[in-house]
Amino acid sequence: MIKNIGNTDRLVRFTLGPILIVVAFVLGITSVFGIVAAVLGVLLVATAAVRTCPAYLPFGIRTTPRS
Repeated sequence: MIKNIGNTDRLVRFTLGPILIVVAFVLGITSVFGIVAAVLGVLLVATAAVRTCPAYLPFGIRTTPRS
């Protein structure tokens, strides 16, 4: 997999992901907004962990420094 997430992008994802997961539990994990927040939070943390964002690939977006 191509790594297309840079350090700043990764930091933002690792910060917002857990916040969204906590918001999901506060809103109620069975509510529509709770489910959406939980899914987005998990996706953000997962993409930050693997340093690849599938949504960036079709557009050629890279936040990693160019070598």
